[in-house]
Amino acid sequence: MTKPAPFWQRKALQEMSPDEWESLCDGCGNCCLHKIRHASGRLEMTSVACRLLDTQTARCGNYPKRKRLVRDCVVLTPETVAKVDWLPATCAYRLLGEGKDLPEWHPLISGDPESVDRAGISVRGRCISERDAGPLADHVVP
Repeated sequence: MTKPAPFWQRKALQEMSPDEWESLCDGCGNCCLHKIRHASGRLEMTSVACRLLDTQTARCGNYPKRKRLVRDCVVLTPETVAKVDWLPATCAYRLLGEGKDLPEWHPLISGDPESVDRAGISVRGRCISERDAGPLADHVVP
């Protein structure tokens, strides 16, 4: 008997349960980094993290209340994923939305949440809190 394909290969993003949706997040923290959008539309990424992001774990310090505590926090939904242009190419939501599969380091594949850091995807230890950063322009990443 053949084992059924995993949920992310069988379901569209809009069809996933809340638990399935949340499990897609690899915990990299990249979406919690500030971006600079210029008047021309050009986008620059920074190494400055939202004040709620624990820079040593790359996890939100108050995930359930993040939108109330940080008004410009973008809560990812199938609708927002389709609209934003700043999700990293490694983001599971973006990958699946583009019809691609999850990478081998993703925790749903590897079974290990540390695989994200070992693959060099996590911002853990590579970002600075907005509380300590000063001007965003000083922290633009190439």
